Amino acid sequence: MVENGASNPVRYRLTLYISGGGPDSRRAIENAQAICGTYLRGMAELEVIDVLEHPEAAERDKILATPTLLRRFPLPARKIIGDLSDLERALGALEVYAHFAAPDGEPSGPPER
Repeated sequence: MVENGASNPVRYRLTLYISGGGPDSRRAIENAQAICGTYLRGMAELEVIDVLEHPEAAERDKILATPTLLRRFPLPARKIIGDLSDLERALGALEVYAHFAAPDGEPSGPPER
């Protein structure tokens, strides 16, 4: 699965590693899609890889736990383990604040607690 708005250049390349279709995997997919759709509108490419189907990909990227979101680009690469339900932690770990925008499109800072 790859998401990218055609009118904006990709600035983030993200890979979400999951394990099967359980609740943690589903929640991580939903949260990653929400981050891409709400905060990185059209600037992110999201790939979802099930390690049960593609263990070689997890081995290549040294994924030890799932779900794990890997920010491949911009460099340096960053990883966040978990279902991404803590939005502030996820955005901070992925360092997306430079492009952070509120859902209404206005530039904003990190989310308020």
